[in-house]
Amino acid sequence: MVGNQTMVTEFLLLGFSLGPKMQVLLFGLFSLFYAFTLLGNGAILALSCLDPRLHTPMYFFLSHLAIVDIAYACNTVPRMLLNLLDPALPISFGGCMTQTFLFLTFAHTECLLLVMMSYDRYVAICQPLRYSAIMSWRVCIGLVVTSWILGVSLALVHLILLLPLPFCGSQKVNHFFCEILAVLKVACADTHIHEVLVLAGAATVLVGPFSSIVVSYAHILGAILKIQSGEGRQKAFSTCSSHLCVVGLFYGTAIVMYIGPQHGDSKEQKKYLLLFHSLFNPMLNPLIYSLRNKEVKCALKRMLMKERTP
Repeated sequence: MVGNQTMVTEFLLLGFSLGPKMQVLLFGLFSLFYAFTLLGNGAILALSCLDPRLHTPMYFFLSHLAIVDIAYACNTVPRMLLNLLDPALPISFGGCMTQTFLFLTFAHTECLLLVMMSYDRYVAICQPLRYSAIMSWRVCIGLVVTSWILGVSLALVHLILLLPLPFCGSQKVNHFFCEILAVLKVACADTHIHEVLVLAGAATVLVGPFSSIVVSYAHILGAILKIQSGEGRQKAFSTCSSHLCVVGLFYGTAIVMYIGPQHGDSKEQKKYLLLFHSLFNPMLNPLIYSLRNKEVKCALKRMLMKERTP
């Protein structure tokens, strides 16, 4: 078995079962979405860094969310586009393991960043007088660094469990990238325990943070309802609505993928759901924050006017 394992140097990503014309069409469409993802998140990142009025904890967290979304898309989309043009193009064993590790790292990090952002909104609305003291730059940097360290550490645990497995059978991964459950399916060993650990880890990482976000927004809603001024209440709602939309998109798709049923036709459906999660979510996040956030729109206008001024 060891000899067979050393012979496996590459995998074949099956991607989507579509005709050649449809694959070319999707290549053009997904390339466009990919460009929008990079431009949109790049714009959010640039505005957060260059505009002094956006040098606040909220936009500090948002800039790191944009970095994660760019990395998320860059990790999976280019390989998917290549496979749409050439379905027989293999991916190396090392490349596959790296893609799995990076996907898990960015997924865990985004999950935790969304929790940090909800805490920031909680402090801003429920304890506004103590906001500057609680959300100091030292605290914000510590929260972001913690999110990245935990994201890398959790992904590393899964990678350490995945690497020793023998891959001596089929090399065809039934996915458009090296998703960990799809890779486990092609190992020539009993991977039931590994799959249980992946799903249990996903449930812990998703349910725990999501529950804390729900609790935070329950307190936020209570605080907003106590605001007497209609204008103040509307402003408080507007600062939270963008984050709630992003939370709903991220956690909604992730919970269905990893906590929902893992058998039957749902596996093929979840492949398309993961496409939405890894391609459309990163593209939609900057649109949500720019369209529903006056500060971002004003910052964009200031930057455009500055560029036009000789």
